[in-house]
Amino acid sequence: MASSKNKLTGFLKWIASGWMLILFFVLFFLFWEYSIPLFDVPRYILPAPSEIVQKGSADIDKLIYYTGVTGLETIIGYAIAIILGFGFGLLPKVIIVVLVCFFPIVLNAILAFNSLSNELTLFHRSTGANTIKTFFKIRLPAAMPQCFVGFKYAAINATVGATIAEFIGSDQGLGFYISIVTGNMRPDLAFAGIFFLTLLGLSLFGFVTLMEKILIPWHISMKRINK
Repeated sequence: MASSKNKLTGFLKWIASGWMLILFFVLFFLFWEYSIPLFDVPRYILPAPSEIVQKGSADIDKLIYYTGVTGLETIIGYAIAIILGFGFGLLPKVIIVVLVCFFPIVLNAILAFNSLSNELTLFHRSTGANTIKTFFKIRLPAAMPQCFVGFKYAAINATVGATIAEFIGSDQGLGFYISIVTGNMRPDLAFAGIFFLTLLGLSLFGFVTLMEKILIPWHISMKRINK
């Protein structure tokens, strides 16, 4: 019973902290929906959200399948980029994702480890700990907050990189889907693909944010969020 109350309290806190963002999106889509007939915008240029949902639901099987393809490319490339920071098949597209993710991760990792205080360095030397233990017990935890900045930037870039690779050459994925339906003059389906792509990117970003809360709950930024 207490556990259920705690979960409900946590959910209500999340709603309370994010109400401005939720309100923004609600007003944004309402404005989009009613501005189409108000300003007489041609449907082939910008369809209304209701039309996108209606037409997209009819093509939901392809959208879900291609989201899985793009998601696989994104996750594999993103994972390889994190590990390294510290044809037209799958491999070339994964390489592109690795390239767009690698530099935000590695640059922030370099900044993180080079920004450790001298006092921290002197402390871990005074304990007599070996290099490996010092790295995992002291240096890595101290550098993780800055590293997560790179992880978040890379999470944003990952889906973009996968989609660009699919635009260049692919027969599957959301980038391929958007390219095909755009060529067929179906902006409603193209926007449906973009929505799924946005959902994929936000999901990856949310997962990284969740891991940040789990791995560095002691950091001041996490304490402020949890208040």
